[in-house]
Amino acid sequence: MNQHAYSRAQREAIYRVIRERRDMRHFLPDPVDQDVMQRMLEAAHDAPSVGYMQPWRFICIRDSALREAMAQMVDDERHATAQALDERGQAFLKLKVEGIRECPELWVVALCEAREKYVFGRRTLNEMDLASASCAIQNLWLAGRAEGIGVGWVSLFDPETLKSLIQAPESTWPIAILCIGHVDAFYSMPMLEQQGWDQRRSLKDLIGIDGWPE
Repeated sequence: MNQHAYSRAQREAIYRVIRERRDMRHFLPDPVDQDVMQRMLEAAHDAPSVGYMQPWRFICIRDSALREAMAQMVDDERHATAQALDERGQAFLKLKVEGIRECPELWVVALCEAREKYVFGRRTLNEMDLASASCAIQNLWLAGRAEGIGVGWVSLFDPETLKSLIQAPESTWPIAILCIGHVDAFYSMPMLEQQGWDQRRSLKDLIGIDGWPE
């Protein structure tokens, strides 16, 4: 027996929250309890980070005009993406890709300024700050699912435009708009799979032994 392993019930809870995490797009207007929101942010801040640089910055959006400007920015990018998708463009436009106007909690996650001074773990893999911040977002996402709170990661935006909207320093880099709130129900499967956009690959097809997967 592994003395460091959690109990079976605890392990099952962890695997369940991983399986049932969803990228949510539909939200109820009910406010999120701020104690719950704080726990989710603390879970994010417990994430690992390369060289312990903790590159994530979380910006809470409260101003309604700013929220609307962000929604319009995302809608502009949604149409630009549809054009880039050629024959799948119309199918893409039918997808609901964000809940910015509906969600009670709206947050921006950005990479911090002065990132170039962090060399530990980033000399050859400069993108590890992005990987670290992504781990923080995943922690928040999983904590949200455990709390019964939906989270949607929106990436359809121009980083420079968003940086200007939130008045972020020049050397920062926004990576996510997070829509957070109560939901009527969590999707039974990922929404893009429900809508027939794509399906999950088989794990065995993504694993190689001593070389690239065949």
